[in-house]
Amino acid sequence: MSELVPLNSPRSKTDLFVSFTLLALQGFGGVLAVVQRELVEKKRWMTREQFIEDWAVAQVMPGPNVVNLSLMIGGRYFGLQGALAGVAGMLAAPLVVVLLLAVAFGGVSQEPWAQGALRGMGAVSAGLIAAVGLKLITALRHNPMGKPVCIALAAATFAGVGVLRWPLFVVLLGTGLIACAWAYLQLARQASQTWGSP
Repeated sequence: MSELVPLNSPRSKTDLFVSFTLLALQGFGGVLAVVQRELVEKKRWMTREQFIEDWAVAQVMPGPNVVNLSLMIGGRYFGLQGALAGVAGMLAAPLVVVLLLAVAFGGVSQEPWAQGALRGMGAVSAGLIAAVGLKLITALRHNPMGKPVCIALAAATFAGVGVLRWPLFVVLLGTGLIACAWAYLQLARQASQTWGSP
């Protein structure tokens, strides 16, 4: 359905900056849930499928994935200035908030209630990320690799990192190469069927 609805785009670099600033201020502990809801469902700057593809690229690039995503989206709409506006929006206000929290939290960080609050925020953050992952599974219908292969690669990645405790680089290299090779074969097969059809 998302493909049938015309997508919006940021009205200006200021709109991009303000949107990413507001997005960053909502994303305490894990911004994936907020990013997907804001960019795909509310602003409709991209479809779920586009979000998954861009998020995958942002994940493997060096640096924080949401900053990478803001850079990519800003660059797509307004070039270098848009990329800088997106990154500035993601970093400026949160930097001020983090500095203020560091000053306020420094005196009570060893208190049991403060440690409990941090553990609770971590659990909420993990739940938000899991919920977004489940919501985005529907977009795998249109993935050329096929839903079963995508789920198998996700399970292998989880097993490698979460269960076997292999280094993330090794797991990403292994599953990434397999995923790229399989995607290449599937896209080549689709292209040959398209070219071969009358």
